[in-house]
Formats: sequence, structure tokens, C-alpha cells
Amino acid sequence: MNTPATAKATEPARKRASLGARSERRVKEILAAARSVFSEHGYEKTTTLEIARQLGISEATIFSYFKSKRDLCMQVIKLWYDEISQVLEEEVPRIGGVRAQLHFVVRKHLITLMQEGTGMCKLVLSEGRSADDEFAGLIAELKRRYTAPLMKVLAQAQRAGEVRPDMPLPLLRDMVYGSMEHVLWDYMVNKTKPEIDVTADQLTGMLWCAFAPVRRELGQLDQFRSEVADALRRLDAGGRE
Repeated sequence: MNTPATAKATEPARKRASLGARSERRVKEILAAARSVFSEHGYEKTTTLEIARQLGISEATIFSYFKSKRDLCMQVIKLWYDEISQVLEEEVPRIGGVRAQLHFVVRKHLITLMQEGTGMCKLVLSEGRSADDEFAGLIAELKRRYTAPLMKVLAQAQRAGEVRPDMPLPLLRDMVYGSMEHVLWDYMVNKTKPEIDVTADQLTGMLWCAFAPVRRELGQLDQFRSEVADALRRLDAGGRE
């Protein structure tokens, strides 16, 4: 049974919990509004005043939770990467077969950036090349987490002999995401949106041709051809003598 003294002692704790819950809600609201504005206008053209106006609050309120516009933008990007990385971390291990896993990653990446997050894609691509070392470093760290599920798949596939062992893993990763980045840039610059499922199939097929190990029979055939060519050269050289 709570005594008056106990109730009085627990009142500050209740107030702190209530304040904490309100602060958490406010942070979420600011991040949501900031994502919308940053996505629409980009970093340079976005102002914290516009974000505050969307929420009906003062700029001072924003700065009571975030140190600067740069800090707010970094937190927006981090939250977005956390969301899309978690999907890959949960879904990729459930898929059977390395090629199917590769296709899932390619298709999901295209959907995420071309249907669900075009504005965020532009923001990341532009700010990822920023001269701000802290900002560029954060994006590099977030990209490592985002690409880690595919890197794990490729590493396991190499050990199992399902992917060529002579290609470094970072090169395989760059082939996957580099090819998609060109598709995304073309979409953003020229406004030509490809059919995502068709493009995902084409990219996966192209990448798999490069990733799949050379069959033993083809290697033996290449060796046979080389030996025949050497023998013909020797015969030709002997005939000239």
C-alpha cells in the first residue's frame, strides 16, 4: 500500500517518465518532418525554419534536440539507413540460394531507392561526396552495414565454391552497387524510370555471369585449345625449317 510519503517520492519519477515520453515523441516528429523537407529540397536548400513551420514549433525547439542542421540531417540519414538495413538483415538469410539472394538484394535496392526513397537517395548521393569528413564518414559506416548482408552471402558462397574465388569481395560488392548506382543516376538526371523487375532480372543475370565459377569442363576445353594451338605453331615452325 502506498503511503503519502511513498506517493510523494514517486511523483518526480512519473514526471521524468512523462517528460521523457514527450521528448521522444517530439524527436520522432522532428525527424519525420526533416526527412520530408530534406528529401524534397536537398541539404543546402533546406532550412530548419521550414521544418519548424511544418510542425508549428520554433527553431529553438529543434535546436534543443539537435546541435545543428548538419546534425539533424545526419540523424535523418542514419534513421533511414537503420530502417532499410534491418530489412536486409532479416530477409536475406531466409532466402535459399546465392543467386536468389543476390536477386533479392538488387530488386530491393532498386525498389527502396526508386519507389520509396528517391529524395533520400538524392540526399545520400550528394552528401556522401561532401567535403565534411564527419558526414562522409557516417555515410561510409552506414553503407558498410547496409552492404554487409550481401558481403556475408558472397563470402560464404566463395568458400562453398559457388562464386569465383579469384575475385576480391570488395570488387564483387562494387560491381553490384556500382551498376545500380548508374541506373539510379540515369533515373534522377534524365527522369527515365526503368521497369524495376525487368532491370533487377537483367542486372542479376549480368552479375551472375561474372560471379559464377568457370565450369571445370570449360577450363579443360580452354587448356585443350591452348595445347592444340601450341602443337600447330610447332608444326608450322618445323615446316618452315
